[in-house]
Amino acid sequence: MKCAIYLADGFETCEGLITVDMLRRANVEVVTISIKDNNFVRSSHGIEMLTDDIFMETDLEDFDVLILPGGKKGTDNLEQFDDLREAVKAHFEAGKLTCAICAAPSILGHMGLLKDRKYTCFPTFEDPSYEGEYQQVPAVRDGNLITGRGMGATIEFAREIIKVICDEETLRKVEYGIQYEHMLCDDEQ
Repeated sequence: MKCAIYLADGFETCEGLITVDMLRRANVEVVTISIKDNNFVRSSHGIEMLTDDIFMETDLEDFDVLILPGGKKGTDNLEQFDDLREAVKAHFEAGKLTCAICAAPSILGHMGLLKDRKYTCFPTFEDPSYEGEYQQVPAVRDGNLITGRGMGATIEFAREIIKVICDEETLRKVEYGIQYEHMLCDDEQ
């Protein structure tokens, strides 16, 4: 499995970096990709970083999973990039795993990709025009779609991705490695 996480100036720091961290702990190949013409991005809280690659030099068909972190400004920057929207739509419609958290599910909603799907997002970004079924929970999986509610739900969001692309033992090792304990539902015990 190979994952792409798209980073734009203003991305929510933890939503981007915790997701990358957890996936890499699961030995998943994750490529951070700038949507600009250079590798330099600045998070919503002023964290400056270099991405692994830039959008225009990346073959998007190489990726099994696409991830969009939130952050109001970061989401706006992602959504304004036409080439990214087209790539996300093609990826999603090909049945490949498409993931977005916080404000970023609104990008999918504006493209009609949340129609008839269960999803979550930061509550103020939920909109009936998406024609999906909003869930006020940390993370939701519906087919090839995984959405997360916000920064506080990033671990659950990343866990959902790991559940889909890795085995249970790998998930448990990641949880142990970060000393994460969550309330298990009866069906998870």
